[in-house]
Amino acid sequence: MIAFENIRKTYGKTIAVDGISLTITPHQVFGLLGPNGAGKTTLVNMAVGLAKPDSGSVNISGLGSPRNPTVRLNIGVAPQTLSLYNDLSAEENLECFGRIYGLRGAQLQERVAWSLDFVELRERKNDRVKKFSGGMKRRLNLAVALVHNPEFLILDEPTVGVDTQSRNAIFENIEQLKKEGCTVIYTTHYIEEAERLCDRVGIVDRGKLLALDSVDALIKQHGGNSTIVMEKADGEQTVETQNPIEDILRLQNEPGLLGFRVLRPSLETVFLSLTGRTLRD
Repeated sequence: MIAFENIRKTYGKTIAVDGISLTITPHQVFGLLGPNGAGKTTLVNMAVGLAKPDSGSVNISGLGSPRNPTVRLNIGVAPQTLSLYNDLSAEENLECFGRIYGLRGAQLQERVAWSLDFVELRERKNDRVKKFSGGMKRRLNLAVALVHNPEFLILDEPTVGVDTQSRNAIFENIEQLKKEGCTVIYTTHYIEEAERLCDRVGIVDRGKLLALDSVDALIKQHGGNSTIVMEKADGEQTVETQNPIEDILRLQNEPGLLGFRVLRPSLETVFLSLTGRTLRD
């Protein structure tokens, strides 16, 4: 669906992307994770044609570069910064963006109606966007990205500032889109979202691709061992383990033992192991 081939991009002396090669296969949700300044935004900008690689190539669906307007018609984008007109209604926003993508007449009205239903905003279609909550705006932002029925969708931090219900609704939207054959790039700082949604995850830092695999495979390769926490009357004791069940059976007769809990490595463990714990501003 999208192929980055040895792409490199610099801004002055800053190397934003440093020789990344990456193929995202169809009908998957692909998670793109990285600290601030890792190169995620530059990758997204090159994927949608906003930025041109200094070297290497980006190919969308075998059609060529997203710098080509015809190729860009296959892409939907929901940016982190909301791309909505606050003084227009939800329906008017969708009609406006639909026309930009070349939709007219009955086809435009059909796609606008579908998009409103998909994000559960039909009842509020005539309300001005400035009256919407943060969650409603995020859902409409997603609808705008989908109004032209793209094959390939980029979601950049799509749940920032939303309530729990809207967040869950967006998750369900993404899962439904995957079932219907849409390919999604999902960038987020909420690593638990990537664990739930993504078939594969790429972790980037300092312009390089550090790891790429399924969530389970990344945890197995880079997550380290589990930790058994033994709860005793005089406090807790921890034991690092590669085989929690075997070691729990071995430790169950420890004197003063009240109970066990097992802390397993997660995608967050992998992320911190690969990118470090230094603050990025």
